Amino acid sequence: MTMNIDQPETSSDETLSFKETVRARRSIRGFLDKTVPLSIIREVLEDAQNTPSNCNTQPWYTHIVRGQKLKQLSSILHAKNDTGEFSPDFSFDQNHFYGEYRQRNDAMGKAYYEAMNIMREDKEGRHRVAAMNFSFFNAPQAAFLFMPSFGDNVRVAGDIGMYGQTFLLSLAARGLGGIPQTSLGFFADPIREFLGISDEFKLLFGISFGYPDESAPGNRVYMDRVPVDTSVTFHD
Repeated sequence: MTMNIDQPETSSDETLSFKETVRARRSIRGFLDKTVPLSIIREVLEDAQNTPSNCNTQPWYTHIVRGQKLKQLSSILHAKNDTGEFSPDFSFDQNHFYGEYRQRNDAMGKAYYEAMNIMREDKEGRHRVAAMNFSFFNAPQAAFLFMPSFGDNVRVAGDIGMYGQTFLLSLAARGLGGIPQTSLGFFADPIREFLGISDEFKLLFGISFGYPDESAPGNRVYMDRVPVDTSVTFHD
């Protein structure tokens, strides 16, 4: 379940401080046509490998897909999306959001589609923009995060989430960008088949990553975070 990676070609000695990194990280929805060197991808993966996990299970299995292989997979995903052939390992429905969570979701969608110059009533345009997920926002590489299934999967999914965050922060520290995509998990079966992965391993989400294209409309979206006191309670 591992991918052989070439020996480092170059080394990135300079990275942002932790404070700079967590504030620089944002979801990137537009990438330059510039492949990340394998040496840098290796560094990011080594950072992510230090993620904590329940009982040190380290349940992440990451598949990096690049080049022509990624283009072939993109064609498959677009075809499956157009025909509505979804095969998620885990359920997801934005209609389950309520209250302030739904408000934040709606605000994000509104800001994104406005940045893309797509009006709410433009269903065709919204479908076209949503389908950019399956072109990986033009990223030359993507990571797919698989996991074994344990019990109700809550804890192992939490481990994968922490792994994904470490991966994203490592990218940001190096001036790279990424976006975690639940949408890629909607097509777990064809992705497993294409990559030759056993049904034993479940696809939680994928991460398209690379060098950000700052001119891309989707990268003009900056969402605020609620104040700390909104989500944290101190008990003395």
